[in-house]
Amino acid sequence: MYKPKGILSKLRRAFILQAAFISIAVLLSVFIASLVIDEILIKSAIEQEADYYWQQKQLNQDFNLPNTSNLEGFASAAKLMEKFNIDADKAPGFYDHIVEDKHLVLHISETDNKKLFLIYNRGQVDTLAAYYGLFPLSIVLIFLYLILFFTYKFSRRTISPISLLAREVNKIDFKQTLLPKFEINKEDFSSDQEIEVLSDAIIHLGERLQAFISRERNFTRDASHEIRSPLTVINIAADMLLSEQELSKPAKSSIERIKRATADMLELTEAFLLLARESDSQLSNDTVNINDVIKEEIERVDLINNEKPIEIICSEKQTLYVNASDKVLSVLLGNLIRNAITYTEQGTIEIIIKQHSVSVKDSGKGIEQAQLNQIFKPYYRGENNNKPGHGVGLTIVKRLSDRFNWPINFSSQPGKGTTVEVSFESAISNPRREKQI
Repeated sequence: MYKPKGILSKLRRAFILQAAFISIAVLLSVFIASLVIDEILIKSAIEQEADYYWQQKQLNQDFNLPNTSNLEGFASAAKLMEKFNIDADKAPGFYDHIVEDKHLVLHISETDNKKLFLIYNRGQVDTLAAYYGLFPLSIVLIFLYLILFFTYKFSRRTISPISLLAREVNKIDFKQTLLPKFEINKEDFSSDQEIEVLSDAIIHLGERLQAFISRERNFTRDASHEIRSPLTVINIAADMLLSEQELSKPAKSSIERIKRATADMLELTEAFLLLARESDSQLSNDTVNINDVIKEEIERVDLINNEKPIEIICSEKQTLYVNASDKVLSVLLGNLIRNAITYTEQGTIEIIIKQHSVSVKDSGKGIEQAQLNQIFKPYYRGENNNKPGHGVGLTIVKRLSDRFNWPINFSSQPGKGTTVEVSFESAISNPRREKQI
């Protein structure tokens, strides 16, 4: 997984790049300077010397050949060969030779079928160029590197309080059951007004966060206890009613439904209270058969479906197993099935268990595209606002989908029904023959 680099790393990289660019600029400058010395200072001077010789030769046939400490002229290739052992039988132009560790430049020019051979010793020029050019350039380069180094040190010292503040915040373990006291050593930031303001803001934010977490934990603890108590009373009262021998069969059936609803309420209450907490560690995480969960939810919605001409079809093309909480799966899939029944007056509801996904398709009125974008909002119920419920079922479904990374997709056409598909990418599937419920 990619980990973003810190400010100090980025600052160090920026200064390294600056040093690299300076080095490249220096190398290019040296290269260009060598070309200037070679083409302008040396070759141009030699050509001018040859032109001057030929001009003077035309005026005075006895004009002497050039002969200085760095430049020597020859009128024949034989004499040149005799002194420097250089083959001069070449076309006019410039030629480089190394003779006895000396860098010699040979220039051959021709006028009126006569040739002039000029030998130039460029060693002294190279020495002077290095002394007066490269040496000062090296001094400037070292000076620039020193400036970069001290600027980097100053910049690092300037932003170090930010890194220190980040490390102080990173020390806080928010996964602990009891959140530690949110403290930052403000003395480390007293020299920087902006950092001190930022540290104060983080401290106040941490204190508010700590208060919010404490209230949330107290609420979930108290709500769990207070809601269980009346549900337990209802369950005990239902057991006492069932023990009566004089109850009619329809009455016993109703009480059994009350008991099942009470048990469901206890499970849902536990699931919702656990979901309200920051950690999922208290939720059971077993291998759950999604097919069995769907069958149980279909049985539970019989009470809603008993007055509508709706056929529920469960097409089990696969058997899906997923590591999750059975309570959470019951809430998610049950809400989808009940929502399909609520908004379907007649026809069919098809539940298809496929490889790594479950889809619920109804034959209801369908949803307009504009409404489809609003269905996950709390208390939104669209045009069918006379239906039972409070408009929070799909909101709960969306929260569970995001919480456990189960992508959910809705597609609908007015007059043709709605299809919702939940993907379980980590589910293990086994093929099985299709059957209906």
